[in-house]
Parts: sequence; C-alpha cells; structure tokens
Amino acid sequence: MRLRGRKGIRENLEQQEDLVVLDPGQYRGKWAELFGNDLPIHVEFGMGKGQFISQMSYKHQQVNFIGVDMYDELIRRASEKGRLAWSEEEVETPPNLKLALFNIENAEQVFAPGEIERIYLNFSDPWPKAKHARRRLTHPRFLNKYTQILNERGQIHLKTDSVTLFEFSLNSFADYGLQMTNISLDLHRDGLNEEHVMTEYETKFVGQGMQIHRCEVMLGKQALEEYSKDRLEKYGN
Repeated sequence: MRLRGRKGIRENLEQQEDLVVLDPGQYRGKWAELFGNDLPIHVEFGMGKGQFISQMSYKHQQVNFIGVDMYDELIRRASEKGRLAWSEEEVETPPNLKLALFNIENAEQVFAPGEIERIYLNFSDPWPKAKHARRRLTHPRFLNKYTQILNERGQIHLKTDSVTLFEFSLNSFADYGLQMTNISLDLHRDGLNEEHVMTEYETKFVGQGMQIHRCEVMLGKQALEEYSKDRLEKYGN
C-alpha cells in the first residue's frame, strides 16, 4: 500500500503530541497512565483513515480507544477525523482517543500482558494468496500476540467483506480453541442499525450492496463466563 502524504507530514504529527503517539513502545504497561484513568482500553489494528475509531471514541466515552496504523498519512487523516468527531462538544483533543504509529507485528512491544480489553480488526488486508496466509491478522501467529495482550474480559471483533478471509478466520479461531459468537454472513441484511459504527470501507461496500461478514471472539476468562451465562439465560440447559 502506497500513500502520497502532504509535505511536512511528520512535522504535523510531531506537533500533535496530545493525540498522536509516535513512540508507543514507551507506554507499554503505562497506557492507563497516559489516558489518566483506568477505563477499559479498546484497540483497532489497521484503522485506515480513522472513521471507526473516531466515532467510537465519541459514542463510548467510558472507554479509551487506540487507533493503530503504520502509515504517517493515515495517522494524519485519522487525527483530523478524531478531532472532528468531538467538534460539537467544542473539545480540541478527544480525551479518550490516541493514535499510535507502529507495525502490528510489534504489538507485544507496545502493549503489556493483559493491558487491552478488546481488539477490532476491521476490513484487514485479506492477503488472498495462500503463500501470504501468515500475513493475515487472524493467522495463529497473530492470535498468539492477541492472547498475550488481552485481559480477562478480552475479545476480538472482526468485520470483513472478504469471504476468503472470513472463512480462514473462523477456521483459525476454531483451531486455536477460541469461542466465537454473533457470527453474521450478512451484517446489514435487515437494514442499518443506528448504533452500529461503520468504517470508510464498510460505508462504501454497503452502498454497493456487498455483504459484510462479522463475528466476535471471546478470549478472556471473564468474557467466556459472561458468554456462558448469557447462553444459559437465553437457551436454558
């Protein structure tokens, strides 16, 4: 993926220390300290232009959000959307949002064990060729990273338009012994839910009539206990 950014983009990001984190490794185990509270931390790996993470931060103000990408230009665009999402509140800097520049391959170097509550994987690169399967963000080698940084309430929420990636992901989760729930092959079949926050890609694909696939994965002990309790209440024995 090649992006043509504006001149002086790094200087722009360096001037946004209130929102942009260019050296995220220094906050490993200290993200709560950076946010100044002990609210749950949700992370979007591969946030793109930042529409999803920006709107989520505004709609769910009792959660801290971190948007991650490895491209300067996408961090810049996300910073604009992050501030815009809060503009009606006349807030210059979203209090519960940080944008971190790093490669997801280094997730364990940025987040300490149990530091994160939820991971969002939205329209990740499907890497359709079999020889590139290891690069898919739901490959077991990435799941190993996620299980390390997620806490007792840990979950992964996946959305994609790629049937190939979705099938691969479901098999990957199952092989890893993870519990899946809320699996949908056509998320918006019955119309758009006003509470649902869409990404840029999702908005585009839904407008083209494409199906969106989604599932949630329970990893943490407490998340699994709550899942089992909900199933028992809904279905009984």
